[in-house]
Amino acid sequence: MQSSTTGGGSVETTPFGTTTEGTPIERWRLDDGAGLTVSILTYGGIVQSIEVPDRDGKRSNVALGFATLAPYLDRHPHFGTITGRYANRIAGASFTLDGESHSLAANDGRNSLHGGPEGFGRRVWAARAADGDEAGVRLSYDSADGEEGFPGKLAVEVTYRVTAGNELRIDYRATTDRPTVVNLTNHTYFNLAGEGAGSILDHQLQLHATRFTPVDATLIPTGELRAVAGGPFDFTHPTAIGARIRDAGEQQLRFGRGYDHNWVLDKPAPGALVPAASVHEPGSGRILEVHTTEPGLQFYAGNFLDGTLVGTSGRTYRQSDGFCLETQHFPDSPNRPSFPSTVLRPGEVYRTTTIHRFATDRA
Repeated sequence: MQSSTTGGGSVETTPFGTTTEGTPIERWRLDDGAGLTVSILTYGGIVQSIEVPDRDGKRSNVALGFATLAPYLDRHPHFGTITGRYANRIAGASFTLDGESHSLAANDGRNSLHGGPEGFGRRVWAARAADGDEAGVRLSYDSADGEEGFPGKLAVEVTYRVTAGNELRIDYRATTDRPTVVNLTNHTYFNLAGEGAGSILDHQLQLHATRFTPVDATLIPTGELRAVAGGPFDFTHPTAIGARIRDAGEQQLRFGRGYDHNWVLDKPAPGALVPAASVHEPGSGRILEVHTTEPGLQFYAGNFLDGTLVGTSGRTYRQSDGFCLETQHFPDSPNRPSFPSTVLRPGEVYRTTTIHRFATDRA
């Protein structure tokens, strides 16, 4: 075990098992010294746990995941992973860039999902303490030209920090030696009542978005930007996640078996760091606020959790036992010129930031 203290908290590093190839994995535990503790794995850049207090000061882990490495090495629904090179879906597992067609690994029917079957969430990342006074870890990974079909060698850095005010800040950076497409996010599943506590359908969700991108039956956007006003996708005011999730008359909910859609964030300017979402869990009083520089946010209500996975608490995860708020560019943007571009060229730097701020409703 290695530990260090910074002006903004402490960092502790411990072994977390080895991969089937014998590569050692580390767990970096970041403590802000004021109530927030986050554990990050060098396997997949996974957020393994997030411990925060409730309104009475009782700390609980609010991130779904596993207690040991072995279940992460098996196939799982991207618990806490860095997803890339392209988070979300690309239609037909192919796209054309500068007149050249690129075929990708298909792992979601005929589509590519989260960078393919061996995406960034299944890679071992190099790690070192982040610069600055705040407790943090900087992860790096070099994705080879042609990995999962994507062009260009992509050098990626993802920095996790816990900051003053009970914030988990994630900064993404990437460069390439050939034109490529990039869309990175983190895929943490949250349950603000506590990991393993059961359904999240009573959580009150607000999204700062007046439009979303409807999808076809394979969850690929149609290209439309549809207004949410008055329908089951309207979370412009705090609304229970479960209030309309079973609306049988809404085809979009049938396609996703619930919410698994991208919302178009209301932004004053591209790249501005703005509020994207807030969630309140009435029982514990915990509140999560999400800020991001990204243009979109994928809200997923854990529709495909089926009771086959056992989490950190020793309890099984069933449908809607966790939710994801994946800050991102829109799905299938490489095939949709009308969507914000995800193209990265040599000499350019990909940069995005997302902040998860935790609080309680205690006055």
